[in-house]
Amino acid sequence: MSAQHASTTSTTGAHDLPAFAGRHIGPSQGDVEAMLQVVGHESLESLVDAALPGAIRTDGPLRVEPAASESAVVEELRALARRNQVMTSMIGLGYYGTITPAVIQRNVLENPAWYTAYTPYQPEISQGRLEALINFQTVVSDLTGLATSGASLLDEGTAAAEAMTLMRRASKVPAGAVLLVDEHLFPQTKAVMQTRALPLGIDVVVADLTSVGSATSLRAAAGDRDVFGVIVQYPGADGEVRDWRAVAAAAHEVGALVTAAADLLALTLATAPGEWGADVAVGTSQRFGVPMGFGGPHAGYMSVRAGLERSLPGRLVGVSVDTEGAPAYRLALQTREQHIRREKATSNICTAQVLLAVMASMYAVYHGPDGLTAIARRVHGHARALADGLSAGGVEVLNESYFDTLTVRVEGRADEVVAEAAQRGVNVWRVDADRVSVSVDETTDLRHLDAVWSTFGVSGSTSVPIEDVQWPTELVRTSEFLTHPVFHSHRSETSMLRYLRRLSDRDFALDRGMIPLGSCTMKLNATTEMVAVTWPEFAHLHPFAPAHQTEGIRSLISDLSAWLCEITGYDAVSLQPNAGSQGEFAGLLAIHAYHEANGQSQRRICLIPASAHGTNAASAVMAGMKVVVVKTAAGGDIDMDDLRAKVEQHRDELAAIMVTYPSTHGVFEDTITELCGLVHDAGGQVYVDGANLNALVGLARPGKFGADVSHLNLHKTFCIPHGGGGPGVGPVAVREHLAAHLPNHPLSAEAGPQTGVGPISAAPFGSASILPISWAYVRLMGGAGLTRATQVAILNANYIATRLREHYPVLYSGHDGIVAHECILDLRDLTKRSGVTVDDVAKRLVDYGFHAPTMSFPVAGTLMVEPTESEDRYEIDRFCDAMVAIRHEIAAVESGDVAVADSMLRNAPHTAKALAGKWEYPYERSEAAFPVGVNAADKYWPPVARIDGAYGDRHLVCSCPPPEAFEG
Repeated sequence: MSAQHASTTSTTGAHDLPAFAGRHIGPSQGDVEAMLQVVGHESLESLVDAALPGAIRTDGPLRVEPAASESAVVEELRALARRNQVMTSMIGLGYYGTITPAVIQRNVLENPAWYTAYTPYQPEISQGRLEALINFQTVVSDLTGLATSGASLLDEGTAAAEAMTLMRRASKVPAGAVLLVDEHLFPQTKAVMQTRALPLGIDVVVADLTSVGSATSLRAAAGDRDVFGVIVQYPGADGEVRDWRAVAAAAHEVGALVTAAADLLALTLATAPGEWGADVAVGTSQRFGVPMGFGGPHAGYMSVRAGLERSLPGRLVGVSVDTEGAPAYRLALQTREQHIRREKATSNICTAQVLLAVMASMYAVYHGPDGLTAIARRVHGHARALADGLSAGGVEVLNESYFDTLTVRVEGRADEVVAEAAQRGVNVWRVDADRVSVSVDETTDLRHLDAVWSTFGVSGSTSVPIEDVQWPTELVRTSEFLTHPVFHSHRSETSMLRYLRRLSDRDFALDRGMIPLGSCTMKLNATTEMVAVTWPEFAHLHPFAPAHQTEGIRSLISDLSAWLCEITGYDAVSLQPNAGSQGEFAGLLAIHAYHEANGQSQRRICLIPASAHGTNAASAVMAGMKVVVVKTAAGGDIDMDDLRAKVEQHRDELAAIMVTYPSTHGVFEDTITELCGLVHDAGGQVYVDGANLNALVGLARPGKFGADVSHLNLHKTFCIPHGGGGPGVGPVAVREHLAAHLPNHPLSAEAGPQTGVGPISAAPFGSASILPISWAYVRLMGGAGLTRATQVAILNANYIATRLREHYPVLYSGHDGIVAHECILDLRDLTKRSGVTVDDVAKRLVDYGFHAPTMSFPVAGTLMVEPTESEDRYEIDRFCDAMVAIRHEIAAVESGDVAVADSMLRNAPHTAKALAGKWEYPYERSEAAFPVGVNAADKYWPPVARIDGAYGDRHLVCSCPPPEAFEG
C-alpha cells in the first residue's frame, strides 16, 4: 500500500487495489481519467493535493491489510463466529429469544429495498416504510393504551432517559424536584438515566415503591423532596407484575408524571399502562421478532397520553393528504423534533431504528392480536410450569404474579447455581449472592425447563399446560388491541409476502437509484458485508452473557476499534453509542469529565459554528454545557475573527469547540490547525464531528491534526446501511488523555474504563450485531482501498460541481473552485426570479428517477449533493443531465412562458393515476412522466402526488387510518 502525501505523487492505482475495491467504487479507471479531465486535474493525487491543506495530510499509508477476497472475509467471519458460544439465554432483563418469521427475515432484514433506504424526509417516495412505521406506532399505542406513539427510539434505556426529560418539561413542579425510580427497574436502564441526569442537574432517587399509596408516602420515598416524575418497570426486573394505580394517583396528586417501562408482549395479557394511569410508556420491541444480537440494534419505543404528543422526542409519522386528495403518510410535527431546536433542545435524538421497527411491526401484522396473545400465553405457561416444578421441589420462588420471569432464593448459592445451569447449556441471571432470576421466552420449550429443574435438583412436569393467567383481576387486560384490518389480513405467507413487496415497491432506495443526499453518505452496502448479521452465532447472543462465551464478537469489536484508531489517528474508541447523536453526547461527556478531573469544573462553554448540525448544540446542552455560537464568514468558513474574540471572551470557561471537518459547507478549511491551536491555548478541547469523515479516510487523521475527540458514523463512512432511518452506530474516538472518560457499563467490566462516564446505551457494546458490516468493509478494502474510495468521493463531487456550475451557482468552494466530497447548489436567486423552490426541484427529480439531494441544509434555499465513491459515471451523468434539464424548465418559468403554478416543477411528482385521469396541465403527459433520460420500462412511479404537510399537522393522526380513507 502506498502513502498519500501532500504535494507528492503516489503510485497507488487501480492495479494496486484489492479486487473488492473495484466492486465498491463506482467509476472505472477509464471513467476516473475522463472525469479528472473535466475537473482539470491530471490525477487523483493532484486533485487531493489541491483540495486538502498540506498541514493536515497524513505522512504515511493506512496500516490496514486487505483480505485476499470476499470469500476469505466470509471465512474469517465464520472463524470469529465459531468462537462465540451460543447458550440458551434465560437472562431476560429486556432481551429475549424470539422467532423471526422467515418471510420477514428474508424480505425485510435481508432485503436491500428496505435496508438501503434513507430517512423518509421525502415522503412521496417513502410511503411503504411510512406505512410500516404507522403500523408500528399503532402497535405501541394500542398495547400501551396511550394516544400517540413515536416512530421508534434507540433502545429501552435511552427511551427511559428521554421520558425523564419529557416529564421534567411537562411537569409544573418547581425546579429541584427529583425523579423517583422504582428499584425494580432494569439495572441498565437506571444506569443510562443516571448518566443522562447528572449533567442536567436532575437528581434520581431509587426506592421501593411497592408500598406507596398516597402523596405523603410518595414524598417520603423521595427523601421528603418534590417529585416531577416517576418511572416503574412493568413487569419488574424481578418478574413481578405490580398494580401501579396507587402510585400513579399519588404522583398525579403532587403534579408529577408517571412513566411505565413496559414489555409489549406482556401487555397482550396485562392491563395497559394508560388504563392504570401512566402518562408515558417506554420500552423495546426486541421480542417482536428482532434477534438479541448481543444488545442491538432494536427499536425502542415511547408513547404518551393526549396532550404530550408535541413533547415527543424523535420522529412521528402522521397521515395527511396529497394534492389529489388521497391519504398519504409523512413525518409529522417536524419542528417539534428536538435537534431542530438546537441549543434550546432537551434531547439530541434525530434518528430512529426504522428497519427494526419495520420488523417488529411486521411481526405484529404476521401474527395479529390472536397470535401475539397465543405467544404470550405460551410464554407465561412455561413460566408457570417452571415455577410449579421448582416450588414442588422445595425451591423458594419469590413471585406471586408474574409473566415470564421468576426470582428464586438460593441463600448464598447464586454463583453455584449460575455455573451449574451453564453446564447444562443455560444462562440464568445472578441477582445477588442469594437470588437468581430465570426468564422464559418464545423459544423456550420443555428441554430448557428440564435443564433448569435439574440445576436445582428437582423434577418437573412432562408437559406444559397453556392456561389463562392467574393474576388479580385489576392486572388482567380486558381491552381490545390491534383491531385495524392490517393486523387481520395477512395470515397466509402468500398474503404477507405480497404485502411486504407492495410496500417496498412504493419506496425509492439505493437498490433503485442514486440518493445524492449531502452529509448523509449513501454509499454501497455490499451483500458480503451484510451476510453475517443474521448468523445465529452473532444474532442469538445476550448482551449480558458471560465474557468467555462471547470471545468472537469481542475480538471483532477489538479489531474494528483498532482499525478505527488507525484510520482516525486517535488512541481509543468506544463502540457503545448506537447513533451519531449518542456519540456526540459521549464525546462531550468525556470532555466535561476531563475538565472536572483537572479541577476545572467551571469550563462549560462550548463554541459551535452557526452552520453546524442541530445535534451539535443539542448534545452540548445535554452534556451540561452552555452553547456560544461562532459566526460564519462570507465565504462559508468559520469567521476566525469572531472565533478569536469568543475564545478570548470565554478563555477561563472554555470547555470545547465542536466543528465539522470538512465543513458542513463541503469545504476543506485551511484554518483548521489554527483553530485547534487557539482553543488548546485557552485550555479547551477540540471536538471534530465525524459526519464528513468520508472525505478524510486515508488522507488526513483528525487525531493527528489537532482534534481531541470525534464521533464517527459507521452508517455513513463504514457502510452500515441507513435502514430507512436507522439503525446507526456512532463510535466515539478520543486521544489518550480522554480515554479514561469513555462510556462504560455496570453489567460488563469489558465495555469501558472503570473511570468512565457511565453507559450511553442500554447494551454494553451498543448495536453490536451490525458491527460485522463495518468490520467486513474495512477488511475487504484495506488501507489502499479505503484511501482510493476517499479520493473518488472527492472526484465525484467535484465532477458534479464542475458540470453544474454554469447552471446553478456552487455556493462554497475552496481554492480553484475545489469542493470536498459534496457541493451546495444555490437556488436562492433562481427562486427570487422564478418562484421555483428547492421543494419543486426535489419533487421534480422524482419524475427523473432520483431521490432529492439534501434540502435547505446547511443553507436555506439550497441543495447539498453528495454522490459518494460508489456511484458510477453513468449514474452521475444521468443526475447531472436531469439537473440541467430541470434548469431549462426553470428558465421557461423565468421567461414567462409558463406560470410557476402551471409548471411541471410545481405539480411534481406526477403519479400514474394522474396521467390516467383528466389532464388539465399545459404540458404533455410524456413530458411530465418521461423526461430526458427516463426509460419507460424502468420508470419509478411515486405512489402519491405532492403531500400537503400543513394539513397533516393541523389534523394530526398518528395511527393506522381506516381502510375507507383509501377508497376511490
